Amino acid sequence: MKIGVAGLGRMGGAIARRLIDVGHEVAVWNRSAEKAAPLAELGAAIAASPKDLAQRSELIITLLTDADAIEQVYGGEAGMLAGPVAGKLFVEMSTVQPSAEQALAQRVTACGGSLLECPVGGTVGPALSGKLLGFAGGAQADFDRARPVLEQLCRRVELMGPIGAGASMKLAVNLPLAVFWQSFGEAYALCRHLGRDPAWMVELFAETSGAPNVLRARGGAVANALQAKDPGSATFDCDSIRKDLRTMVAEAEALGFALPVAQQTLKVFDQASEAGWGGRDCTELPAYWPPTRST
Repeated sequence: MKIGVAGLGRMGGAIARRLIDVGHEVAVWNRSAEKAAPLAELGAAIAASPKDLAQRSELIITLLTDADAIEQVYGGEAGMLAGPVAGKLFVEMSTVQPSAEQALAQRVTACGGSLLECPVGGTVGPALSGKLLGFAGGAQADFDRARPVLEQLCRRVELMGPIGAGASMKLAVNLPLAVFWQSFGEAYALCRHLGRDPAWMVELFAETSGAPNVLRARGGAVANALQAKDPGSATFDCDSIRKDLRTMVAEAEALGFALPVAQQTLKVFDQASEAGWGGRDCTELPAYWPPTRST
């Protein structure tokens, strides 16, 4: 299938690589063109604009920073919707509020295309191996059409409901993960004075009932961070978590309630970012707490 991918950040680039690996004819576009070069070496075509990308493709996947980026890529004279899109299927994977996806779906439909939202859970490793979790929202017919491709990207993909339902689910599943990094930092601060080997301590925590899967999967990176060692390349950094937390808080406000735990976690991550931790991976964040510790 001819598939376009717009937005070549860590996840977008990994998804494009996966699609190339499984045999699709892939075209890519990114605002910073240099991110497309490694994919071109693997056989991807580089589109001149979002409009060009949409015209080259039957199915177009977008993974963008926020609602403003969605507007920039889909709107305008060079945007996705600037040319004829009748019969094309757009699969929007950004982490945004449901209202942003709903508004976009109306615009795509008005232009004759179809939109399925499907934000995904997971990081670069699962993206490269086709083991993401997909949270789709949209019409059953559009989901059925996209499903063969989504199943090449995801170990499990579910249609959560109409447009907006996928975004709601993605925000929900990201919240406990975001909060975990701060809660584990606080927990480790309570026992750091015992002087035990951090790798041993992380392994012990991973055996407890409060440990999430991520601690078992990435415990080595966490232990390295606690020892001021390199945990490896960033997959989900502090600033990305801050963006998601702000989106969660805004969505809760739109629904008429507050998220006190998420709000407090956001304050801590804002503090960490101001201290220079914004680009550090989530596995490093437990090493930030308490902030009086040397950074």
